[in-house]
Amino acid sequence: MARKSYPTDLTDMEWEILAPLIPPAKFGGHPRTTDMRAVCNAIYYHLKTGCQWNMLPGDFPPSSTVYNYYRKWQRQGVWEKLNHTLRGQVRTKLGKSTQPSAIAADSQSVKTDQKEEPVRWAALPT
Repeated sequence: MARKSYPTDLTDMEWEILAPLIPPAKFGGHPRTTDMRAVCNAIYYHLKTGCQWNMLPGDFPPSSTVYNYYRKWQRQGVWEKLNHTLRGQVRTKLGKSTQPSAIAADSQSVKTDQKEEPVRWAALPT
């Protein structure tokens, strides 16, 4: 029986781009038996729906397996690497440099170590 498809599932084209970026199985260990596309689909389902890990639909790999890959990739910086790589590919396709040339920061995200002088208001001439 075929697995139900979800709106969060990767398309064939998306998987073709993402698959080479997924870390390979550990060298010398057991061959990987878990379908990495199914793991990614389950992670995206979880992120989009906000469901608890143990409430993933039963047609995904076991929730403990999905969660373990998610946390392992998080600790190894895989998510950040995927984001940077995919952003670079999109920027290249748009004819831009792979790295952005500007950054936006607001006053809430930039902390200063200097105390501000109090604002002094001058009286306007009447």
